[in-house]
Amino acid sequence: MGTQRDAERTIRSFIRRVKNTETVELDSELYANGVGLNSLETAELSAILEDELGADPFAEGEMPQTVAEVIAFYDADGTGSTESAQ
Repeated sequence: MGTQRDAERTIRSFIRRVKNTETVELDSELYANGVGLNSLETAELSAILEDELGADPFAEGEMPQTVAEVIAFYDADGTGSTESAQ
């Protein structure tokens, strides 16, 4: 499973490629008023994250709104789980 660092690297690389920008802050919104991802780009990012990191934060119920929310999905131990350990 991927780590938060892996997730951040993957997201930044994707946004640089599709939006041709180097400016990606953790608090950047993913959609209209921020990075400006459309639905196809969001689906592509979702697939890339699942392929590269083994889990998809967009499939977990609530849609992440910022870069930081996507990164936070990949917790420090790399499990990609939002469930607490029992």
